[in-house]
Amino acid sequence: MESQEKKNSTYLKQGGILAAASLIVRFIGMIYRIPMSNILGEEGNGIYAVAFEIYDLMLLISSYSLPLALSKIMSAQRAKRQYKNVGRTFKVAMTFALVSGSLFCLILLAGAGFIEDNIYPEYVGVQIPLRILAPTVFIVALLGVFRGFFQGKKTMVPTAFSQIVEQIINAIVSVGASFLFMVWHAGEIQQAAWGAAGGTLGTCLGAASALLVLIFLFYVYRPAKLRLEKKDKKGEMYSSSFILKILLATIIPIILSQTVYNISGLIDYKIFGSLSTNQGIDAVTIKSMVGVYSSKYRLLCGVPIAISTAVASSMVPSAVAAFTKRDLNQWKANVASGVKFNMLIAIPCAFAFSVVGIPIVHLLFASSNYILGGRMLIVGSSAIVFYAMSNVTGGALQSINKMRIPVINSVISLIVHIIIVYLCISFTSFGIYALIIGNITFPMVIAFLNFRAIKRYVPDYKQEITKTFMVPIAASVWMAVVIGIAFWIMNFITNSDLIRVIVAICLGIPVYFSLFILLKGISKEELFDFPMGRTLYTIARKMRLMK
Repeated sequence: MESQEKKNSTYLKQGGILAAASLIVRFIGMIYRIPMSNILGEEGNGIYAVAFEIYDLMLLISSYSLPLALSKIMSAQRAKRQYKNVGRTFKVAMTFALVSGSLFCLILLAGAGFIEDNIYPEYVGVQIPLRILAPTVFIVALLGVFRGFFQGKKTMVPTAFSQIVEQIINAIVSVGASFLFMVWHAGEIQQAAWGAAGGTLGTCLGAASALLVLIFLFYVYRPAKLRLEKKDKKGEMYSSSFILKILLATIIPIILSQTVYNISGLIDYKIFGSLSTNQGIDAVTIKSMVGVYSSKYRLLCGVPIAISTAVASSMVPSAVAAFTKRDLNQWKANVASGVKFNMLIAIPCAFAFSVVGIPIVHLLFASSNYILGGRMLIVGSSAIVFYAMSNVTGGALQSINKMRIPVINSVISLIVHIIIVYLCISFTSFGIYALIIGNITFPMVIAFLNFRAIKRYVPDYKQEITKTFMVPIAASVWMAVVIGIAFWIMNFITNSDLIRVIVAICLGIPVYFSLFILLKGISKEELFDFPMGRTLYTIARKMRLMK
């Protein structure tokens, strides 16, 4: 029992490291996207959003699944002490990344014009940022191999550190290049597209910086890697072709599952663009509305969603190791902790956005469309919770080798999603809000189907309900009330959105923390397992919330 608690604590701490890094990365991302968004304008943001969705799809097909797939394969090999196979798997994965990254880099570079002319004619200029993004596909393919290698060792520090370096370089270059490209092409029809291209240049150079960091860390660790391989004298050696088959068998379901996630955005933009054009809406307005949706609503919701993605990714190696050793109790503890940790963060974030969505957008973005962006945040904040659940449950199914199930569930959800979005745009006056509705229902259906599948394959798994869902909801309701009242009172004191939002949230956070503990949402032992758990416990003791 003690050993199991220690393993769970290690998993949570590693998950916390990656989650903390993801929070920092998203925070930096949000900070630099504010000036970049204001530089580009809504039209430029719309072009940037479509270009990035296309790039993400190419990246996903070529290599995005490598870190998760490699961490899963290598974690199982390490659990069996097959260190030579770990080394060979790394070499096979690197060869795969070189080939696939080069191929899709060339496809994106050569096909950018075709994509604009024949698939997204409503978003004129999208080919310019796409061509700058093309080399990034190759760089990220190599980056994924190194990240998967370290995550397979159950250490998230190299990945976390490289993500922070990547985002810092990305932020500096994106803002600077966006501004310079807009100035250099002032007065041109494609000025907004060139501005978007400046933003994508930061993505490329940021990824290159992260790759250099991981190459350095890999060569620092390389002597220890070689020593472990020399000690492995009795293990069975797999052939390169066999490892490639395992890699492809692991990658393909992840690709299919994640492709469905990503392609939903591309489908949304296409449906909205085509139907809006048929309804007589001009191209600039379409790009502007998509710009608000992507640069405000999706950007802000992406911060807590990134934490859930990080926790889900960090859960997989530990869950795979537990499942490989047939330690179902440890597996269930990992999954249950992953869901609980996600809800602890996702639920209050959703409630906070629903109360102060408009002032947050107004505070961050100098745009006349801040009301539209804020209303999107209010209407669609619940998507944060459902994305968190779908991420963790998808990771849980992958860890028990049920790779096809999340794919099937995602396809079912995508079909439902397309129908809902199409009907809402065609037969209602919802307009851009149809994409918000689809953004909520899409992860909701996936999470429901994933939970049902987990119950089918692990019948004795029971997700605790009260502490995981009900307590965070109850604490979040009162937190939202306090935030709303505080913001209303501050209206009589100051006109500054910055002061009003900061005061309201600073009052709301301790209310949530206090009520969560008073309602027995977490025990002392569980709190110790969380990142900075002992510091939080000390604070709770001083507040007389815990003994």
